[in-house]
Amino acid sequence: MPFLRELKIRASSFRSPPPHPDCRFQIKSLTFSGCRVVFLALPSNQMADSESDKNIEIWKIKKLIKALESARGNGTSMISLIMPPRDQISRATKMLGDEFGTASNIKSRVNRQSVLGAITSAQQRLKLYNKVPPNGLVLYTGTIVTEDGKEKKVTIDFEPFKPINASLYLCDNKFHTEALNELLESDDKFGFIVMDELATQFFINPNTSQPNVSGLILAGSADFKTELSQSDMFDPRLQAKILNIVDVPYGGENGFNQAIELSAEILSNVKFIQEKRLIGKYFEEISQDTGKYVFGVDDTLKALEMDTSAELEVQEKLPLREWFANEYKKFGCTLEFVTNKSHEGSQFCKGFGGIGGILRYQLDIRSFDELSDDGEVYEDSD
Repeated sequence: MPFLRELKIRASSFRSPPPHPDCRFQIKSLTFSGCRVVFLALPSNQMADSESDKNIEIWKIKKLIKALESARGNGTSMISLIMPPRDQISRATKMLGDEFGTASNIKSRVNRQSVLGAITSAQQRLKLYNKVPPNGLVLYTGTIVTEDGKEKKVTIDFEPFKPINASLYLCDNKFHTEALNELLESDDKFGFIVMDELATQFFINPNTSQPNVSGLILAGSADFKTELSQSDMFDPRLQAKILNIVDVPYGGENGFNQAIELSAEILSNVKFIQEKRLIGKYFEEISQDTGKYVFGVDDTLKALEMDTSAELEVQEKLPLREWFANEYKKFGCTLEFVTNKSHEGSQFCKGFGGIGGILRYQLDIRSFDELSDDGEVYEDSD
């Protein structure tokens, strides 16, 4: 009988690079000399992955909304069905059965067949679900008219990336996407610290030990707020969340309201601030020549294949973006879309082709160039 029954190791305890660069994600447990070894994942990485996944899902929803809003059909042959969490599949099935009976009385044969076909497609798709998913269910189905005038049957069903509170059934000549647009509304929370109040205790989640806000505004009079932001006494987890430091002559509610007014512009540009930080981190790797970065389509794909890319940046309008959005999880990396609207984003898009990555460990990508038929190494032409 072994003396050691279970050994727990934090992934962060490995020296860099670890035995496997992605062990904290891929290895759950293993048996070693009769004892169970468990690798504990780091909460901070889980949170980063969750935020990245959310951004990708938002991008997919935006793309879907654009396609749905442009679709049109003849008559009322397009069904929009949205079921909130805890709704019942049986209720929707019964409703569609009643609608089928009503639609059978439509006088126009062409319109009647289109509507009945759409209802039938919705009924068949609902049979794939035993219950409504935790975040609800969205279903679009019907016959649309393509750009060349031909009719095409489409059916789209999915669980939203966050709970959808709307309940909807409409049969129309278009798809209704209002509820999907509501999903895009930001859930981000921002904290304001007015320097005569001890408010920092409210901005750390006691369960995760991580900030529960997307950004912080420090407000106060004189220089104390600035000194606090740079002090070792200020929690480093909150330091990373500071978006702005503003001067206000008052404390309490008056100072709070003034801080909101002074920060209105910067809060409206939070996405660009986050983008500047992300690209700034990428440029820092390049300026220090760490060897932990790649850019360009070919080198980035090679890094993905070798499982070295920890963070992948892709321009929103790059043709490959849809492939990356669907495949990035298979490579164990996070994916971030950037625009060319900020100075850093524009520099990344113009100077680096709009695609690149920060690697987990140093890598000389040129040493992995493919071999030619005669066995000699060749490099890409300039």
